[in-house]
Amino acid sequence: MEQVLQTMRQARVILAPMAGITDRPFRQLAREFGADWAASEMVTDNPDLQQTGKTRSRQNHEGETGIIVVQIAGSNPAQLAEAACRNIALGAQAIDINMGCPAKKVCNVLAGSALLQNEKLVADILNAVVRASSVPVTLKTRLGWDEDNKNILRIAKTAEDAGIAAIAIHGRTRAQMYRGQAEYGLIAETKRAVSLPVWANGDIDTPQKAAQVLAQTGADAVMLGRGAQGQPWLFADVRHYLRHGELPPPLPFQAACKTILRHLADIHAFYGATTGARIARKHIGWYLQRLPDSADFRRRINQINEAAAQYEALAQYLHTQAQRHEYWFRDYG
Repeated sequence: MEQVLQTMRQARVILAPMAGITDRPFRQLAREFGADWAASEMVTDNPDLQQTGKTRSRQNHEGETGIIVVQIAGSNPAQLAEAACRNIALGAQAIDINMGCPAKKVCNVLAGSALLQNEKLVADILNAVVRASSVPVTLKTRLGWDEDNKNILRIAKTAEDAGIAAIAIHGRTRAQMYRGQAEYGLIAETKRAVSLPVWANGDIDTPQKAAQVLAQTGADAVMLGRGAQGQPWLFADVRHYLRHGELPPPLPFQAACKTILRHLADIHAFYGATTGARIARKHIGWYLQRLPDSADFRRRINQINEAAAQYEALAQYLHTQAQRHEYWFRDYG
C-alpha cells in the first residue's frame, strides 16, 4: 500500500476515468506517455451486472502495468463497499469512487454527480468504502449539483474525515454537464481547506493550460480527460512543459503512426474483431481530426466493419500522409 500512496502523492499528470474510453488499451497507452495514474472506466456496484460482457472487460487488468485503479459507481453504501472488496480481490490496488459522472442514466439512479444532492449519503458511502477497503480510496467529483448548490468544500472535508486518500475535482457542476468553461476558483479554495492531495480536472487540453491551472489552484496534479482523446502523447508534452517551461518538439509523424496502429491492434485484440472494429471508430476519428482534409477518409473508414480491413485501410492512409508531413499536428504550437 505504501508504494501506491507514494505514487499517488507524487503524481502530477493523471488520466481521467472516462466511460467507453479509458479501457485497458488506452490506459496502457497513457501510461507509456507519462500518465502517473490511470483509473478504469466506472464499474457498477450492482451485483446482478457483474457477469455482463461490459463489466468483465472493465475488470480485465491482465498484463496491465502501473498501479491498477478501479473506479466504482453506485448509490448504496453497502453495495459499493462490496464492489470495492470484489475488485480488490480481482487485483485493484486502489479504488476510486465516482461522484462526478453527469450522464442521465447514472444520475437517474442517484449515482455519479447526483449524489452531491445528498451529503449524508455521500458521507455514508465514503465511510463504508474506506472501512471495507484494504487499499487506498480516492474520490472523483464536481463542484456541486448546480450553480446554487456548489458544495465541494463540504464534500472535500467529508472526504478527508472519512479517510479518502485523494480527491479529483472537475471544475463544473452537474447541471453544466460539459458546457461552458471549467472554473478553478473553488478548486483552489478546496486545496487550501484540506490536507489530502487535490487533482484539478476540466478543460485541460494543452501543456500551457496544465501549467496555468496548477499555478492558479495550487493543486497537486492535473487530470486530463477529453484533451487526451486522439493525442495520448499530450501526457508527455505536459510533463515536459512542467519540467522545462517550454514545449517539446512535435511528435514525428511516423512515430505517431506507429502508436496509432499499435493502439488499433490492441483494441482489436482486447475486444475481438467485430466489437473491436466498432469501438475503434471513435479513436480513429479523434486521431485523424487534426489532419487536414481527412474528413472524407474518416467517413469511409467508418463504413468498414471488419477489423483486418479497418487496420489495413488506416495503415495505407497513414502511409500516404507520412509522405507529406514530418510531424504530427497539434493544437498548442
